[in-house]
Amino acid sequence: MKIVLTGLLLFNLLCFLLFAWDKRNAQRGQRRLAETTLHLATLPGTAPGAWAAIWLLHHKNRKAAFWGVTLGLTLLQGAVLYFAWPSFR
Repeated sequence: MKIVLTGLLLFNLLCFLLFAWDKRNAQRGQRRLAETTLHLATLPGTAPGAWAAIWLLHHKNRKAAFWGVTLGLTLLQGAVLYFAWPSFR
């Protein structure tokens, strides 16, 4: 259980840093990451890291379509956690 939580924390941090890197590139007028890449980074249980980046860095916070996909991924992760939780006990 400790390994799973440590892995999730690490992946959430990496997701946050990926969003931060994309934000920095946007501010500098440099090449950006594709939104698909950011969504794929959000997929493996890292919705909290993505939302933290959206709120704290104000990155992609005006794009309703991006929010919609991120919300869908968050709900999907919540459902997986809900049904998988009995396995972790």
